[in-house]
Amino acid sequence: MVSLTITAPASPTPVEEIAAALDHIAPLQGLTFEERFWLARHGQELVANSGDILFDEGAPAEHMAIILKGEIHVRRQQGGPMALFIGRAAQITGLLPFSRMKTYGGQGFAIAPLWALLIHRSVFPDMLEAIPSMGQRAVSVLLDRVREVTRIEQQAEKLAALGKLAGNLAHELNNPASAAQRAAASLLAALRANRANRFKLVNLHLNEEQIAAIEVWEQKILGRGSRLQEPNAIDFIARDESIRAWLAALGVEDASEVAPPLVEQGVTTADLDELRGLLGPYETAVDLQFFARFLRSSRAADALVQSTARIFDLIDAVKDYSNMDRAPILEVDVPAGLDATLQMFASRMDRVQIERDYEPNLPRISAYGGELNQVWTALIENALDALGNQGLLRLGCRLEVDMLLVEIWDTGPGIPPELQERIFEPFFTTKAGRGLGLGLDYAMRIVRKHRGHISVRSEPGSTCFRVRLPLDQLQAY
Repeated sequence: MVSLTITAPASPTPVEEIAAALDHIAPLQGLTFEERFWLARHGQELVANSGDILFDEGAPAEHMAIILKGEIHVRRQQGGPMALFIGRAAQITGLLPFSRMKTYGGQGFAIAPLWALLIHRSVFPDMLEAIPSMGQRAVSVLLDRVREVTRIEQQAEKLAALGKLAGNLAHELNNPASAAQRAAASLLAALRANRANRFKLVNLHLNEEQIAAIEVWEQKILGRGSRLQEPNAIDFIARDESIRAWLAALGVEDASEVAPPLVEQGVTTADLDELRGLLGPYETAVDLQFFARFLRSSRAADALVQSTARIFDLIDAVKDYSNMDRAPILEVDVPAGLDATLQMFASRMDRVQIERDYEPNLPRISAYGGELNQVWTALIENALDALGNQGLLRLGCRLEVDMLLVEIWDTGPGIPPELQERIFEPFFTTKAGRGLGLGLDYAMRIVRKHRGHISVRSEPGSTCFRVRLPLDQLQAY
């Protein structure tokens, strides 16, 4: 133990008092006074103040610590500080008999004034001989500690995954939300401008023949909408300049505002000459002002519809992904779950080619839909990390005898052969500082919970994770 600011008490506590205090330690309850006295006599009493560092991450673990008073927090520094373990009064922590612990997995420090009894590892054989029940007690503490650390790490893994998905979703929602905001602002500006222009229209005093002719002309222009091709920048600029020049020659004051919507709709100077043949200069200018703002308003309304539809599509994808408002066990459409998960990562796929190979009319399976989507999340995220967000990602789903087979391929650099057998181990990661190494372990346990199987086959340029899920749970192996 690397002790920095820990000091022994100025007046050591009598051994009898330490032995009495050990009676309040939950894992030691039931020990005789003689057995507790043995521990007190062979241990080292330590005290520490709040904030004192008790040991550093990576320091050799050499003591079993019995916390008589106070609290110890252990935090992992690599990859960001995270509460890895909390040791409280009446608990035993540190190195335990039968433990394979070599070093401390994080930095430990006192949260409150600490009073503890340390048992050095060299004393363990004598302790087990003098107190035979300490072996079983140590094993029980070890099992509790493994469960607690695993729970904390799994929670951290889930929160990290949730943070990534929230970031992806926020990015995806930002695009249509920004487009809707811009469209609403454009629509509002056009409506206000036409409101101010409405009296000019009334004062034109057009006859029935002129009104009908204008209606025919406008319908001809509007009818081009579905046939228009996106112009290149040079053509657009040239047409825009010619339209502006025509409008300026007519005396239209806001030609720079009127021209762009007309150009986007495919209006030419020949079309303008046709309209000018029906109306006088002033009437033509007023009508074109109104018509250009109508075109701008229509496009803004279309953008609002498309943007809000995209937002609702994303919300539906999130609901499908999380299986919101549904029972935990569902008749799950696996390809739909794969597609919903892909949408969660859409912001990372600008340069990723997606290929889907789903066998048609696949049966649904009874499963925990939300948990299966966590499996697809772990596998797809690993594939995107391997690709560096650039390359080919292929998803397949088909029947294989009485199993549903899901394959997730990527064209990344592959997994070295010596690591392929370890990637499903808990806490093993190839992403130093960016992961806790529980994603694939968690995916493995979810698949096993569904009585399925997960495997990997990898070589440079081709990595495939294969998940087999039984169609009939009763016949699953």
